[in-house]
Amino acid sequence: MKQVLMIEISPRGQESASRAVADALAARLGDLYPSARLVRRDLAAVHLPHLDGTTLRAIATPDPAEGARLEDHARLSDRLTDELLASDLLVIATPMWNFGIPSALKAWIDLVVRPGRTFRYGPDGVDGLAKGRKAILVIASGGVFTEGPWRPWDFVEPYLRQILGFIGIADVQVVRVEGMNIPALAPDAVRKAKDSVGALVL
Repeated sequence: MKQVLMIEISPRGQESASRAVADALAARLGDLYPSARLVRRDLAAVHLPHLDGTTLRAIATPDPAEGARLEDHARLSDRLTDELLASDLLVIATPMWNFGIPSALKAWIDLVVRPGRTFRYGPDGVDGLAKGRKAILVIASGGVFTEGPWRPWDFVEPYLRQILGFIGIADVQVVRVEGMNIPALAPDAVRKAKDSVGALVL
């Protein structure tokens, strides 16, 4: 393994459950692959532009004649996409907000899921261009969504699996930090998630 790309979203800093588990995962990866480069992109610290007219034009038809701002948006999308395609493993550590992903993560996805770069349309449908890579999702939530009555409300794991599969990343493992808002579960939630990091196939 040459490079690991770790996307972190939570703005909670040291209080973040997803970041705590991501740190444990980073430590294990460091032990297993000491020569691998770990790229940690903090979407809470550096805010990415959401798709607007300028960003869409920059990604679809980058044209220096349209000005420096357009060039900046195009270069950012290119850089993020290159970063993803240069990685053997993608780690996304995210909280669940209102049953879905934070908008910062959606902004990153919109900048790297690009026709001609990470997918293309062919005669047989969509062809993902990021094949051969693996992904690990670290998902923190206030409730329990892997079982029970709230399971249908989980729009994080199904969406991320679907969009990653769209670009060719089908090998996806998941670590859940569940019950952070449930007093009976919260004290052990991070510890249990860290224990499950040790069971991942890396």
